[in-house]
Amino acid sequence: MRFMIIRKADKNTEAGVLPDENLLAAMGQYNEELVNAGIMLAGEGLQPSSKGARVKFSGGKPSVTDGPFSETKELIAGFTMIEVGSKEEAIEWVKRWPPLDGNGEVEIEIRQVFEASDFGAEFTPELREAEERMREHLLKSGKQLGKKA
Repeated sequence: MRFMIIRKADKNTEAGVLPDENLLAAMGQYNEELVNAGIMLAGEGLQPSSKGARVKFSGGKPSVTDGPFSETKELIAGFTMIEVGSKEEAIEWVKRWPPLDGNGEVEIEIRQVFEASDFGAEFTPELREAEERMREHLLKSGKQLGKKA
């Protein structure tokens, strides 16, 4: 099962405050533990919403709003993708999150990623083949999450 660990934004991440050396080292160690356990698939920090945009569709037509966005508690500061056996295992890994982050005041959300089998018969063999071809192409081109081509 794949899970996305979502590090929620706060006033510091939205202000563009970068982590200090101690936090970078702690996060590096945490990520190394995930890698050594063979469960980390990807992970990245995100720039503040002031550098982003939202595209909202109404009647099929897009409308673009540039950041920053005011509802900080709803924003994402970073993510990690892991593959583990259960939600409980994902929770146990998140409990090891470095306490230096956010001075110990951090909110992490854990969300399970859909798998092809979750879609049932609607995900036809043809759609599955097309999905697999796309994934293979991404792997071959090196354009995976967290990789620069």
